[in-house]
Amino acid sequence: MSAVARNHPWWQEAVVYEVYPRSFADSDGDGIGDLAGVRSRLPYLSELGVDAIWMTPFYPSPLADGGYDVSDYRDVDPRLGTLAGFDELVTEAATFGIRVIVDLVPNHCSAEHPAFRAALAAAPGSPEREMFIFRDGRGPDHAEPPNNWQSVFHGPAWTRVTEPDGRPGQWYLHLFDQGQPDWNWRNPAVNSYFEDIIRFWLGRRAAGLRIDVAHGLFKDPNLADLTGPPARHAPSAYYHRAELHELYRLWRTILDSYVPGEFPGPRTAVGEVWYDSAETLAPYLAETGLPQVFNFQLILASWDAAAMRGAVDAMQSLAGGDRAPWVIGNHDVARPVSRYALGLGGEPNESVGLPRVGDPQLRVGTRRARAAALLMLALPGSAYIYQGDELGLPEVVELPDGARQDPTFRRSGGTVPGRDGCRVPLPWTSTGPSFGFSTGSLDREHAAPWLPQPSYWGQYSVAREIDDPGSFLNLYRAAIKLRRTHPALGRGGGPDGPFMTWLETAPGTLCFTREPGFVFAMNLGPAAAPMPKHARILLASDPVTDGKLPPDTAVWLAS
Repeated sequence: MSAVARNHPWWQEAVVYEVYPRSFADSDGDGIGDLAGVRSRLPYLSELGVDAIWMTPFYPSPLADGGYDVSDYRDVDPRLGTLAGFDELVTEAATFGIRVIVDLVPNHCSAEHPAFRAALAAAPGSPEREMFIFRDGRGPDHAEPPNNWQSVFHGPAWTRVTEPDGRPGQWYLHLFDQGQPDWNWRNPAVNSYFEDIIRFWLGRRAAGLRIDVAHGLFKDPNLADLTGPPARHAPSAYYHRAELHELYRLWRTILDSYVPGEFPGPRTAVGEVWYDSAETLAPYLAETGLPQVFNFQLILASWDAAAMRGAVDAMQSLAGGDRAPWVIGNHDVARPVSRYALGLGGEPNESVGLPRVGDPQLRVGTRRARAAALLMLALPGSAYIYQGDELGLPEVVELPDGARQDPTFRRSGGTVPGRDGCRVPLPWTSTGPSFGFSTGSLDREHAAPWLPQPSYWGQYSVAREIDDPGSFLNLYRAAIKLRRTHPALGRGGGPDGPFMTWLETAPGTLCFTREPGFVFAMNLGPAAAPMPKHARILLASDPVTDGKLPPDTAVWLAS
């Protein structure tokens, strides 16, 4: 958070770092990252300058979907640690000034969750089955799914069960993998269950929640067939239902009822809400709704000045980044370096045709991702950084088919690579069997990382970048440090809130001011462009000379 004294909630300008625990750091050499590994790297996160970490699911899970298939919402997967270890992480992170946000997964659970196993053992129409969405099938012998809904991960969104007596039975809904049955949010018992979960983690001093598939949860009670192509992010029979907003008003009341923990300021929640247009977010951002909702405008925008400006304007006209944090990457989309190499916007679960390391296009993507990082961190409000993006990691596109674990790959018949390429364990050192990912006992052989790291991974390592003044890592560190101290950055602005003003500049460029005394300029065009004439350069994504802004470069200027 900015060092400049401001009277507003901490989350309105926080820089939050997304930790995918299984791929962050492995403390015991089993090839799987864990909570103790996160604790061991807190000094790194402190030096990076982040205000909080968002921990993606670390709960017990059979890993049908990378941990987003939860079998126990109030425990830690034994492969990743213990509840006591979580408490230690919160305590130790606080000594570095870092809060901990946990991931809540309310749309679905694991097929191994005790409530779903009880539902399978119970009769149709039973209270156990009413916790989920079970229906009889259509057609002769009910052999066809109840409707035509499709899974986000490809294939039908319904799976038929075998009843306790051995006969083919009802079907259950899973908008994602068949190992992830959807909860029935029209059942008050589900609401009560999740209230208890929220209170459990807030009671363990979590600073807030990240809410998975926050635009889902409620389904059309009629479960009618969809007409036309399946909805991707638009309001539909299962996305952006009006019933959500009463639920989030209730959750906001719970959040606000918790007194501050180790830190001043309220607890928070940020919803993962994919949308067809920025206006779709408006109901979520009601004053009594969730504190924040992700805005994915910079992920969805292509590498084009008009598209990028439109992405910023669309959100600024609706809500600033203090309510809708800026992001350029996360665990569901291809790495920015690889996306921007092709000038692409990002969509979840898609990473087809991306360049390999050594392809000249990737050098272009690297420059663009550096510039995009400065854009994200210069915009008003808060920002989220996905682990490894601060190192400039590319998408690992050459993973062998046998190593891929994303259900998208399996359910698409291998036609969609899925998200494993952005989840490969991090490189901490330039050499070694796991590039420093595993730091457990040296008196035994370490297991291979759960996803294979490519041979070139060491060139992106923390150890190599930390001593290079021009590295990706040091660009992020410098930008976050400046962001903390410059009065115009973070939420910034005057007492009425954060502001930015566009300046008209050469085609293919973007330029805006923030008061007091800050100018941002970025060249997305193919040729060098005149740079705004201001006193001095505070930070540049790549070298700038002769008053010209090279292509795919951004600068922070003092006015």
